[in-house]
Amino acid sequence: MISVGDKLPEATFKTMTADGAKPITAAEIFGGKKVVLFGVPGAFTPTCSNNHLPGYLENRDAILARGVDTIAVVSVNDAHVMGAWARFTGGEDKILYLADGSGDFAKSVGLDNDLSASGMGLRSKRFSMIVEDGKVAALNVETKPGVDTSGAAHILEQL
Repeated sequence: MISVGDKLPEATFKTMTADGAKPITAAEIFGGKKVVLFGVPGAFTPTCSNNHLPGYLENRDAILARGVDTIAVVSVNDAHVMGAWARFTGGEDKILYLADGSGDFAKSVGLDNDLSASGMGLRSKRFSMIVEDGKVAALNVETKPGVDTSGAAHILEQL
């Protein structure tokens, strides 16, 4: 698993734009910037939609006020699902919604989670991190169901 001090690997995500799904690289997202990235097992799932994402939307201004350039959420979902989730949650133009459709990013950083037993297949572990110019400055990975160390309140304490 990736650790504090490690550089994020090269990765390409997809994000929805007015012109449809577009690729965006890790270098474009994290290069020369301070970014809060949090990962969820699935868009529209109860804990992700009701407990994890709302904290970041509610605390967006406070997080940005601490020198953060971008807040991004990543999930092993396709760009269309992530775009729909952004619209549904009111997060468009507030948080960058990143699709890791095949779980390549989750696997490359060791944060993949096989939820096949529950019918969800390959997903991401629930996590949050602070990334400064492509390097992990803080990493929080949940070890049990729910949102605790990966939530917005904990990120605010770390900024």
